[in-house]
Amino acid sequence: MLVIEAKLKGSQNQYKVLDEMILTGQFIRNSCLRYWMDNKDVKRNDLQKLCSQLAGG
Repeated sequence: MLVIEAKLKGSQNQYKVLDEMILTGQFIRNSCLRYWMDNKDVKRNDLQKLCSQLAGG
């Protein structure tokens, strides 16, 4: 697992956008994990397709 820690200085709007980005990343990660746990023989390409669907593409 990769952990990055940083001290940031910014506006409230920038903090809000950053929080939304983190929540989006967590949602995508959790969705991929659930898909992997619920389906057998999931390949990397399957997870890439899922991420594309989640992105609306």
